[in-house]
Amino acid sequence: MSDAPAADAAPKKKGKMKMIVIGAVGVIVLLGGGVGAGLYAAGSGMVGGGGGEKAAAHEDPNKPKLVPKSEQKHAGEGGEGGEGGEGGHGGGEAKAEGGGEGEGGASESHGAPTPEGHGGEPYASNYYAMEKEFTSNLQDSVHFIQIGLAVSTPYDDKVISNLKTNDIAIRSAILLTLGDTPEDQVFTGTGKAQLQKRLVATINQVLREKEGFGGISNVYFTTFVVQ
Repeated sequence: MSDAPAADAAPKKKGKMKMIVIGAVGVIVLLGGGVGAGLYAAGSGMVGGGGGEKAAAHEDPNKPKLVPKSEQKHAGEGGEGGEGGEGGHGGGEAKAEGGGEGEGGASESHGAPTPEGHGGEPYASNYYAMEKEFTSNLQDSVHFIQIGLAVSTPYDDKVISNLKTNDIAIRSAILLTLGDTPEDQVFTGTGKAQLQKRLVATINQVLREKEGFGGISNVYFTTFVVQ
């Protein structure tokens, strides 16, 4: 009778040992799987520094590039767009492309503003004067407006090429914008500056729709006549 409890205890100990061994094996399998998954993710660029290199390798070579001042050409392909006309204050920086240009909608950000006294904008201005003047009626007015336009971009000649390719669509959009301009906006410097910003937005919208990237930062009046 005294041997029966000892006999019963032996299987219980063996059962506990099996459970411990099985549990240990499970932990090792899980750890091994986690390490393997981590190595795979690192190798595939999901984590770690490999992703940046692959992203750079897949960057669109046709996307316009910002041009530092050190690489600026002496004269743009389209000639210098003058600021001598009335309202030549510049149309203001193009907003981020959703992203703009986002190029696309992208973002067409031109970098952080340069502090005063540190050499101005870090990128070159590539100018292009549009060949023909624009004539349009004003909104709810007996007057009409005739203007000459030039544009500037901190990007390379790809933006100017896109503008030339889509000249008809851009001219149509500009005329529509001028037709929606109220009379009081063309007789003051503040109003003309607002019109410049509207024209920048108009041109970039057409370029984003047609080419997936805007890039125009300023519009300048080379002539400005109201009759």
